[in-house]
Amino acid sequence: MSKGPGGRAPRRPRAARPAPLEPELADRELADREPAVDSSAAVPEPATRADEDRDRGSLVPFDPLQRYLSEIRRHPLLTREEEHDLAVRFQRDRDVEAAYRLVTGNLRLVVMIAREYQRSFRALLDLIQEGNIGLMEAVKNFDPYRGIRFPSYAAWWIRAYIIRYVMNNWRLVKLGTTQAQRKLFFNLQKEKDKLEAEGFVAGPKLIAQRLDVKEKEVIEMEQRLGASDLSVDSPLHEGEEGTLLDVLKSGVATAEDQFADAEYRQRLGEKIREFGATLRDKDRLIFDQRLLAEEPLTLQEIGDRYDISRERVRQIESRLKRRLKEFLATQFEDLRDISFS
Repeated sequence: MSKGPGGRAPRRPRAARPAPLEPELADRELADREPAVDSSAAVPEPATRADEDRDRGSLVPFDPLQRYLSEIRRHPLLTREEEHDLAVRFQRDRDVEAAYRLVTGNLRLVVMIAREYQRSFRALLDLIQEGNIGLMEAVKNFDPYRGIRFPSYAAWWIRAYIIRYVMNNWRLVKLGTTQAQRKLFFNLQKEKDKLEAEGFVAGPKLIAQRLDVKEKEVIEMEQRLGASDLSVDSPLHEGEEGTLLDVLKSGVATAEDQFADAEYRQRLGEKIREFGATLRDKDRLIFDQRLLAEEPLTLQEIGDRYDISRERVRQIESRLKRRLKEFLATQFEDLRDISFS
């Protein structure tokens, strides 16, 4: 590099800084840089890693929900006639393209239903994903000849899958396994708010009457929703090594329990054999070969042996079950509510 007078290298002139853009010009420049979107494409190209990096560095953060909603708007809604024709094609010919159009034409229905459960489960995209699975199941099972519109039928499948997902993922331990518990899970707080707005005290008895469930189930659901999951590995007290698992009852039966269970089974077997000793002829055969046998005879086989109808054999068997239940109830107090299938 050549040096100037005095032995110093000449300084480079500073590059002029670009003047800031006016807001309108900045918006126009950003719009010019946006890639053109082909609105005719039915399915968008998947986002690449470069696209994701660009979205992270952009002024407007990437919103996957808004991106999904904008994509499903590209699929046109179906008329009643189009739904019927597509459903017929799929049922008759297993036309995958017809099933695809039925699904994409009802994606907005899934979003509408999923929003109803957003209060219970914040991750709306997860609810939409489960609802889409229910929508595909509805396409597989829909009968186009029953005079019902496909969206009305699909709504039941969509709700079923969303409800199951919410119940299974609300906590590690399932909260609702029966229909009454599921009703309470989704409507308990809503009914409480409604009663308080009407000036009533939202007690378990009144809520149970409004929701047509048992008062005991209302109390249990309130306790479950009010309590949080607790790890068995968490310490009993702060600073101690002992955990909740150390004080929980073991699932393995003790020697005393095993002995008592074996003695109970032995006594039960003796009483059953004692009851069988009182039977004769057809009753004894049906008792031995139908009620106690590992591979029981059929009603027809017993009927052929005694030249009676299958219905008559079934009646004798039902009578024997009632007599056995009454006999065991007199011998064992805990078997009074026993039932035989």
